[in-house]
Amino acid sequence: RQWLEGATVPFVVWTDHRNLEYIRSAKRLNARQARWALFFARFEFVISYRPGSKNTKPDALSCLFSSSVASTDPEGILPEGRVVGLTVWGIERQVKQALTHTPSPRACPRNLLFVPVPTRLAVLQWAHSAKLAGHPGVRGTLASIRQRFWWPTREHDTRRFVAACSVCAQTKSGNSPPAGRLRPAGRLRPLPIPSHIALDFITGLPSSAGKTVILTVVDRFSKAAHFILLAKLPSAKETAQIIIENVFRIHGLPSDVVSDRGPQFTSQFWREFCRLIGASVTLSSGFHPQSNGQAERANQTIGRILRSLSFRNPASWSEQLPWAEYAHNSLPLSATGLSPFQSSLGYQPPLFSSQFAESSVPSAQAFVQRCERIWKRVRSALCRYRAQTVRAANKRRTKSPRYCRGQRVWLSTQNLPLKTASRKLTPRFIGPFRISQIINPVAVRLLLPRYLRRVHPVFHVSCVKPVLRAPARLPPPPILVE
Repeated sequence: RQWLEGATVPFVVWTDHRNLEYIRSAKRLNARQARWALFFARFEFVISYRPGSKNTKPDALSCLFSSSVASTDPEGILPEGRVVGLTVWGIERQVKQALTHTPSPRACPRNLLFVPVPTRLAVLQWAHSAKLAGHPGVRGTLASIRQRFWWPTREHDTRRFVAACSVCAQTKSGNSPPAGRLRPAGRLRPLPIPSHIALDFITGLPSSAGKTVILTVVDRFSKAAHFILLAKLPSAKETAQIIIENVFRIHGLPSDVVSDRGPQFTSQFWREFCRLIGASVTLSSGFHPQSNGQAERANQTIGRILRSLSFRNPASWSEQLPWAEYAHNSLPLSATGLSPFQSSLGYQPPLFSSQFAESSVPSAQAFVQRCERIWKRVRSALCRYRAQTVRAANKRRTKSPRYCRGQRVWLSTQNLPLKTASRKLTPRFIGPFRISQIINPVAVRLLLPRYLRRVHPVFHVSCVKPVLRAPARLPPPPILVE
C-alpha cells in the first residue's frame, strides 16, 4: 500500500479470479464488497484476467516449501510449567477435619468417608449445586455422593434436599426426574348438570358478508347450541343485548353462565346484569380453558363443519352457518345418545314426509310426559358419562397437594407474558407467591406483584406447585442399641 497509494501512474493487477474484473463496475454491492470498494478508491489500477495456467509465479510464491528440518528430540505431552497431581476438593478436607471429632462407624465402607451430621448439608450442596454438577436430580446427586461419601440416611436426605432446591423448582418442570414428564396435578372437577349455559367467541375468521366473529351459546344439559353472527367482538353491554335477543327470549333465563375470562365477562356490567336476571357467573381459572370445555368443544365441532361446507370458498362461511347449526343440533351425541333437539324439545324434527305421522302428539299431556321421560333419560346418561369422564381423566392426572391460605407456591411461566431475552432460557416457574384464597380444591388465588397486574390471579392447581423447605440442619442418624 505504501508503494502504490497516491501513485500518479496507474498499475495493473493480474489475477486468475475473473470475477474481480467487475468489482469496480458492479452496481449492487453487499456490505463486505462496499467496504473493499472504499479501500480500492485510494488506488488507480486496472484488473486484468490471467488464466491459472499462465499465472504460475504467484502460485509458486503461495506454495513455498518449508525446508526446516524437524526436531528429533521427543516432546512431552504436557507443556512446560504444567504439573499432574491429584485433585483435593475443599469439601473432602472439611469432612476429614470433622472426622477428627467424630469417629467413623463400623458400617461405613473402607473406601468411603463417613460424613458427620454438621457437614452433611455442605456435602449435599457440593454434590448438587456445584458447577460440575449442574443441579441434577436425585439420581445424579446420589451418584456424586456415592463416589466418596457415606452416611446411613444419605438417600433420604438427598431426596429432601433436591425437592427443596429453589433453583430446581424454578428451572425444572417437576420436582422429581424425569423433568417435564410428570402428570398434571388436580383431579377433574366437572361442573354440575342443572340449567347452565356456556359462552365463547370464535375469532380469526375471514370477512364474510361483513361478519368476522361467531358467538357460541351452548346449553350444558341438552348440548343444544346457537351460533350467532357478529361483525366484531362486542362489549359487555352489547353481549348482554345479543344474548337477550337470541337466547333468553326463546329459551328463558338460565341459573348459571359459564365463560372464559374475556373482558366482556369480567366487567362489572356483566356481573350486575347476571345478578339482575338471577344467574350466577362462573369464570374459568387462568390458562385453564378446560373449565369452559363445553363451549370449546362446540367451537371445534362448528369449525369442522364449516371447513367441510366452505373450503372451496372460505368467504361464504356465514351462509353455511345456519346449516352447520342445524347439523350440530340434529345429530346424536355420545354423552346422551340423543340429539340436542330431542333433549330440549322432546322430539326429533322429521326429515322425510313419512315420519310426520310418527311425530304428531295426540295431547299436551302426552307431550309433557314424553318430555319428562326424555329429560330423566338425558340426566341419567349425563351422570353416567360424567363419571366415566372423571375416571378416564384422573388416570392421566395426579392428586394435587392440599393448599392453605398464606402458603407460598411457585407459578408456572408457560402462559405468562414475560419480557425476556430468550424464552428457552426463561425459568419454568417464578415466585414464590402467597395464596390469598382457596377458590375450590383445584383453583387458588395468588397475591401477584405489580408487574403481573394484567394477569388474572386465579390459577388451576396444575399451574402452581408448593415451595418445599429443607431443614437448616439435617436430623442426626439413629442410635443403634444392642
